[in-house]
Amino acid sequence: MNGYIHSTESFGTVDGPGVRFVIFLQGCPMRCQYCHNPDTWKMNSGSLRSAQSLIREYERNQAFYAKGGITVTGGEALMQIDFLLELFRLAKEKKIHTCLDTSGITYRPGESEYNRKLDDLMALTDLVMLDIKHIDPEGHKILTGHDNAGILAFARYLDDKQIPVWIRHVVVPGITDDPGQLTRLGAFLGTLSNVKALDVLPYHIMGVSKYDELDIPYPLKGVEPATRKQAVTAKQIILTAYWKAKKNATA
Repeated sequence: MNGYIHSTESFGTVDGPGVRFVIFLQGCPMRCQYCHNPDTWKMNSGSLRSAQSLIREYERNQAFYAKGGITVTGGEALMQIDFLLELFRLAKEKKIHTCLDTSGITYRPGESEYNRKLDDLMALTDLVMLDIKHIDPEGHKILTGHDNAGILAFARYLDDKQIPVWIRHVVVPGITDDPGQLTRLGAFLGTLSNVKALDVLPYHIMGVSKYDELDIPYPLKGVEPATRKQAVTAKQIILTAYWKAKKNATA
């Protein structure tokens, strides 16, 4: 089976544990205002690659991945779930650690063929890196073009499956840095039992040049990058609410 591939990165160090072979799949339904890869949005474009060829590419540098593995991201990786299934099956046959970086936007609760495939995929997935863009439904819709009901349901689905999760949240000044919303996010995460890490990342503008190249107006023009201090402060607020929720749950 072939998948639409945007690009690969041989030695990724921020996309899961250890050094990783990172595969960027093409296609995404989200239109996050701070997206730094707008060139991954278009469906059915990019390079067609087989799952086998990607495993072979991984194996060429396998010695560097002793404590790492494969991470599949996007775009939105779950838009190509059939291809992901084949890729992760091949990876697990070779005992390769598998990580899925996703927004969870494709998930809808209930019985469906897609969710049956998702169950099969989770059986082959060692770690999910889940991006929660905004905890408020309306704020999420403004920021991404979609509400977050399915995303939060996906987080609970992963909890039910006991799939280890790393949460990612991007701090955008004036948009995702409100202390009340950060507290809500922490309280929600505190209801989950499978959260293994929290990455709070400062918003940056390194992808603006891509918008210029694609002749797309940049939605957050004029918004200053977040500082490291702002990201640290936001993480502290989230974690305070997280641990409070954990304490209340055991009281």
